[in-house]
Amino acid sequence: MELLNPGLGIVLYSLIAFVIVLLILRAAAWKPILKTLNERESGIADALAAAEKAKSEMASLKSENEALLAKAIEERANLLKDANASKERIISEAQTEGQRVKEQLISEAQQAITAQKNAAIADVKNQVGSIALEIAQKVIGRELADKSQQENYINQLTSEIKLN
Repeated sequence: MELLNPGLGIVLYSLIAFVIVLLILRAAAWKPILKTLNERESGIADALAAAEKAKSEMASLKSENEALLAKAIEERANLLKDANASKERIISEAQTEGQRVKEQLISEAQQAITAQKNAAIADVKNQVGSIALEIAQKVIGRELADKSQQENYINQLTSEIKLN
């Protein structure tokens, strides 16, 4: 029963030993343990702050990426719009140039036709003039008293002449 009812000396010695161990632990182990716990707590707090900062930076980068994507889509739309406008302008210019060339070729062909026609008419006039002159020379060369004989002679001469 002695263990159940400890004596005053054992309690006093146990209390003194406990206080001495407590002081030794406080001096030797308590401060380093608290220092380590404080360092760990500040490290965790720093890591949480860094995670929050990274999270806010990611949100910022996400919004920047969305803005850049919207800008790229807008630029693409503008480039397509400009390309279509350029295509329409080039087609219009080509059609206008083609119409101008066509009209120029038609005009040149009409001028060539007119020139050839005028040359043919001049040639026919020259031939008719030379035929008339030839007939006149022959009629004058052979004077006939009778008008009907002259007309017969002229008809005979005209039938002999070959037209080109």
